[in-house]
Amino acid sequence: MTTHAPLSFDDGLDRLEALVQQLEGGQLSLEEALLRYEEGVLLSRALQNQLVEAQRKVLVLRQSLGGEYRAEPLDGDSL
Repeated sequence: MTTHAPLSFDDGLDRLEALVQQLEGGQLSLEEALLRYEEGVLLSRALQNQLVEAQRKVLVLRQSLGGEYRAEPLDGDSL
């Protein structure tokens, strides 16, 4: 497997779906299948990390008693 520049989440998800289709197709040699599987696992981890980071950035708007809205971190994270 070669090292590539980081993919956007959507591009990474598209690549992961392509890897799954290749593996399910049954046309790969054992060596090729293992390489695709390894790439898929690494890609899956990278995508999961992107999701965790995005979740940390999500802000929830809460209305105060005075009627104004304020941004608060999701799940009590600090801003």
